[in-house]
Amino acid sequence: MLAGDLALVQGIADRVHADYPEAPEIFANRLDLFPAGCFMAVGNVGYCIAHPGVVGQPPPLDTVLDGLPANADCLYLHDVALLPAARGNGLGSALVARMEQVAKAHGFSRIALTAVSNSDRFWQGLGFGPMPCAKLASYGAATYRVKVVKYTGATREPENSGGG
Repeated sequence: MLAGDLALVQGIADRVHADYPEAPEIFANRLDLFPAGCFMAVGNVGYCIAHPGVVGQPPPLDTVLDGLPANADCLYLHDVALLPAARGNGLGSALVARMEQVAKAHGFSRIALTAVSNSDRFWQGLGFGPMPCAKLASYGAATYRVKVVKYTGATREPENSGGG
């Protein structure tokens, strides 16, 4: 993803996540903070945005981050959004597989996310297990999910801790 893609990202987000609106500066903020976790889907039919985070502490919806947490222990999957016509062909799974590579490259043994819009079944199918989280108020009806990434290198914390 490049800065020139942000208008397209906003348009996709507005369509896909109409019940969870975020201002344009949110996407620019995430791209500025962690470009290694920001990708456009092939054909510009969706995107994925992730950044280092802390398990159990998802950022509130529509909030600019001052920086990345010094005590990051996971890759936080901020958003995966695919236009309806792009769903069902494995593209979402491919974006998540890419995020697993990003997590490994940055030494994280877990990926965390906040599942919205009745997407729990999709995330469960990709190995994301539910985890209690009290910090979801800004998301309304949502669940917090974590996946352990199979990683044999040095990690920021033990692989066997946490959800999934």
